[in-house]
Amino acid sequence: MWDFEHDPTPELVQNFRVEYTVPSLCAAQLAEGSADIGIVPVITTATIPGLVIVPDVSISAKGPVKSILLVSKVPIEQVRTVATDTSSRTSVALTHVLFTKFFGGARELVPMDPDLGSMLSACDAALLIGDSALMAATTGFHVYDLAEVWKQKTGTAFVFAVWAIRKAALLSADSKLDVARIFQQSRDHGLIPENLLGIARDWAPKLGMKVADVQDYLRENIFYRMDEECMNGLRLYFQFAEECGLISHANAFEMLGSPAVR
Repeated sequence: MWDFEHDPTPELVQNFRVEYTVPSLCAAQLAEGSADIGIVPVITTATIPGLVIVPDVSISAKGPVKSILLVSKVPIEQVRTVATDTSSRTSVALTHVLFTKFFGGARELVPMDPDLGSMLSACDAALLIGDSALMAATTGFHVYDLAEVWKQKTGTAFVFAVWAIRKAALLSADSKLDVARIFQQSRDHGLIPENLLGIARDWAPKLGMKVADVQDYLRENIFYRMDEECMNGLRLYFQFAEECGLISHANAFEMLGSPAVR
């Protein structure tokens, strides 16, 4: 979002209006047509028709991600109930997939607000996402980084979210507007070291974290492109999600400017 938030060009001002909400609600707004572009949990691209994905941009992980955690009172094999933070559908679906495919079968998932104490009072384990995971006090519990577990079990990266665009919105937009370039360029500008440091300085006090730790998280734990390893992980995730009954079928996903990919 760097270019949209820091001295946006006339091109951005004239063609985009930015609103903020959680990823699951971004998906709902795309589905109902009240938003044209949104960063959405990847699972929703298999359930909302008429979307294309901005190429080579993602929120992915190739190892530990730190912000998608299963915190448990017992070892993962003994977990029977999981309280789930519902702010990201992809992470909830990933939890279901990992248990079903690699840890003996589906568990009972209980949607709850992301308060670790309340979640663990009600269930064996808690799924924490985003800031709640980064700020959680997990000492004394079994902690599983789900991106790391996925990597260990499948050997691929995990793609959490992508920028998705309604095809109908593209038809009414300026034909000269290069949406892929705009988002790729904004991503690249945000990753310039001094800009990344600025983001870390802004967010560290909000999260109660050290600037260096936020900087390391943004630089080392999150992968922002969509390379072949990410594509392979995305295909496998959709395959597993279909086999687990989370989506009706693993649709081909279409990249902006490219044919559908399976």
